[in-house]
Amino acid sequence: MAAARKGSELVIGGISIAAGESELIDLRVAPMYTHDDLSINVQVLRGKRPGPTLFISAAIHGDEINGVEIIRRLLQHKALKNLRGSLLAIPIVNVYGFLNHTRYLPDGRDLNRSFPGSSKGSLTGRVAHTFVKEVVKKCTHGIDLHTGARHRSNFPQIRADLDDEQAAEMTRAFGVPLAIDAKIRDGSLRNCAGDLGIPVILYEAGEALRFEEVYIRAGVRGIINVMRNIGMLPPSRSRKAHPEPIISNETTWVRAGESGVLRTFTALGDKVSEGQTLAIVADPLGASETPILAPSSGVVIGRTNLPLVYEGDATFHIANYGRRASAVERHVEQFQEEHAPDEQSSMGEGDDAPIV
Repeated sequence: MAAARKGSELVIGGISIAAGESELIDLRVAPMYTHDDLSINVQVLRGKRPGPTLFISAAIHGDEINGVEIIRRLLQHKALKNLRGSLLAIPIVNVYGFLNHTRYLPDGRDLNRSFPGSSKGSLTGRVAHTFVKEVVKKCTHGIDLHTGARHRSNFPQIRADLDDEQAAEMTRAFGVPLAIDAKIRDGSLRNCAGDLGIPVILYEAGEALRFEEVYIRAGVRGIINVMRNIGMLPPSRSRKAHPEPIISNETTWVRAGESGVLRTFTALGDKVSEGQTLAIVADPLGASETPILAPSSGVVIGRTNLPLVYEGDATFHIANYGRRASAVERHVEQFQEEHAPDEQSSMGEGDDAPIV
């Protein structure tokens, strides 16, 4: 199957793209009810030499826009001049949600629970079907870019089914400090691709409707790392090795025990201990205060940014790394130092130049 995808012919949306060529393809989806046309844009870059075919997708949830900027910067990266194989970049899969600043499609469905879809199904199912038929089935590997929901931030992490050796290798290559061994959910893009024998990893970083510079830079660099690892780009000239991500098999959501105003003491990437006070919920007059305690030791991989909570609202997402939590703390510090913008970040992108 993979060998067939390395051949000279690549046809997307009825358009044939030869080796060494690039093409911007519009995949038609249902028009708006004003009769204005809508399309999913696919930027195809093909190297002159054979190699894997990789898709990079973003905004499957229409308000998760960090990945849109990651793909824009990736397409400008000078390393792509040495491309082997084919790159399919899809910055906005859920065009409807993107236009309306919302996670879902107009029929209220979640695209990432609707794969593989159907040509005769709901609007969401039809979009999923088009994406699978025209993009996923043409590829050998995939990287899907996501963020947290509105008012929720995720620390950069890879989620993948690490029982799949190819997905595990891509996860190790990406270069972020944390990875979650996340089993596949029914209807997800990873589930659909996995059924087709295509390894897909998911990069989670940031918050919906926000650009976050450190996480964007890490995303671009991570994709380049994976492309080097699977043979689409030459090896890096840098001799500096990134530590492999530390993997968690268990995560826990911590919920507010009371309604009120949230005062948070814990940041993304912090190591926490069982029983540690993560935040306090108080009533607006300050007459009562209720602490939110860590139920177990681990690292904060997600948190709410909204200081107003109801009883039962998710406030923190903690990954359990056992005795490796101290190593995670070191990895997180190194990661933040490496990806922080510097004075040279506006300069051009060489093969190993600062990512802008």
